[in-house]
Amino acid sequence: MPSAKESSWKIFFGSQLFLLVATIIAIMVIFGYARAYYQDYLVTQEIESLQDQAKSLEAKKMELLEVLKYVKSDSFAEEKARTELNMVKPGEQVLVVPKTAVTSNRQENNSVVGWTNISNYRKWWQYFTN
Repeated sequence: MPSAKESSWKIFFGSQLFLLVATIIAIMVIFGYARAYYQDYLVTQEIESLQDQAKSLEAKKMELLEVLKYVKSDSFAEEKARTELNMVKPGEQVLVVPKTAVTSNRQENNSVVGWTNISNYRKWWQYFTN
């Protein structure tokens, strides 16, 4: 025959109160797990984003190092001396081409025909005959 202590435990574990408490605890555990899983997901996404950013920064760094290498070279200094400072190498001769006046295809103001007092068909006739 079961003792009173065993039957009271049996009654407690079979009661609706125990079922209610167990359900509340299970829901709390599930929500805690879901929240931790979501935070893990966010951290993983942030890590991937930062890794992509690090790769792009590394590529940009390599490009800038190539530019720095070119800027430190003698050919860059020679190019800048020629273009910005108008310098020449020893033994070179400089050819200076003077600027010429640019001719225009526009009519001068004194050769413009006054079109305001002429009828429309005459304007067309003059347009096609001239």
